[in-house]
Amino acid sequence: MHIRSARSFPQRALGLLGLSALPADEGLLIRPCASIHTFGMRFAIDVLFVDRNGIVLAAHADVGPWRMLRCRGATAVLELAAGGARALCLRSGQHHPGLLNDPPRLGS
Repeated sequence: MHIRSARSFPQRALGLLGLSALPADEGLLIRPCASIHTFGMRFAIDVLFVDRNGIVLAAHADVGPWRMLRCRGATAVLELAAGGARALCLRSGQHHPGLLNDPPRLGS
């Protein structure tokens, strides 16, 4: 799995917008972040809200375009291709401290 990091405001604001698809082996970690939108996106994604300790607070599968989600207590959001969370066995309540390891930033 290749995870990229969006940490600057422009990177976080743009996120996955403009892509026609997200490859099954890629993801985007947005930090800091406690809410996302899929306005203007052309494909569904899995969304995992994670707290500062790496605990998955909420997992949303197959989030389609034109949606908004938020999660109180989240400090990061991991966006994966639809079905990616299930393939990686990631779900709410699990502790995954490695999720917050600093992946390469967008553009690197």
